[in-house]
Formats: sequence, C-alpha cells, structure tokens
Amino acid sequence: MFQTLDRFFKSWEFEAGVTRRVLDHLTDESLKQEVTAQNWTLGRIAWHIVTAIQVIVSRTGLTFEAPAKDWPVPSSADFIAKSYKKASDALVQALKTQWTNANLNDLIDFFGQQMTNGTLLMFLIQHQTHHRGQMTVLMRQAGLNVPGVYGPSKEEWARLGMDAPKM
Repeated sequence: MFQTLDRFFKSWEFEAGVTRRVLDHLTDESLKQEVTAQNWTLGRIAWHIVTAIQVIVSRTGLTFEAPAKDWPVPSSADFIAKSYKKASDALVQALKTQWTNANLNDLIDFFGQQMTNGTLLMFLIQHQTHHRGQMTVLMRQAGLNVPGVYGPSKEEWARLGMDAPKM
C-alpha cells in the first residue's frame, strides 16, 4: 500500500518504464502468439495491460483519458505501445492534479472488496507485473528478444559477453 503519492510515482516510473520496454519489443506478427487457442494471445495480454489502467483506477473516481475496452485487440504493436505510454502519462497527470496524499487512505469498493486507494495503486502495479511476466514467456515462444525486467535478460547477458546465471 502506498502512503504517499511520491512513493507511488517513483514505483510507477520504474514499472511503467519496464512495461514500455517490453511492449516496444513486440512486433505486429508476435501479437498472435498463443499458448493454446483457449488462452489469450500476446496481443490480448498487451492490450489488457493498457486498458486495465483505466478500468482499475476508474473505481476510485479519478478521471483521465485512456482506453477502457480490451476488445477488439489492435493489430499494431506500435499502437499498443503508444497507447500504454499515453494511458500511463494520463494516470500520473490525473493523480498529480486530482489527488493529495490524503486520498490514498480513502476506502473504495473494488469489485466487492474493500480497500484503500493506496492499496489499489499497489494492485495496479502487481496486476501489470503479473501480465508482463506472461508476456515475456510468449515473447520467447514468438522468437523475440526479451528485455531485462529486474536484471539483465539472457540476450543482455550475452551482449555483455557473459553467460546468464543458471537458475
């Protein structure tokens, strides 16, 4: 749970930056990558991350412009990446102009669960992180290079002339 907006902004800046790097590695063709026909495609997950910003935060009464419908999935990886940046920037701007630290303690109903706005902002980050992890697996299956998230990726280790640590 976040106690101050500044702490959220610092966390969001890092996490949104990582998400942008992941989204920037997608290609139009890779958006079709799937585990099975019964599971979401890479594009669907990517677009869900974009639209979830508005869907999740709208429960607080905070208002800003961002996509909120996750269907249909755009066919352009570039459009998805640019839409994420716009939604992320709009969220930050809305928080800076519409909230104070006191709003973080406001209690809201989030799909039947009571939580504070500060907890909801942590949930937003965790939700994004969860789906970003799914995306990196599908990116590998699609033959894409995966950027480092919380440290160098296999490809980044190789560029450094080192073997990736064995897990």
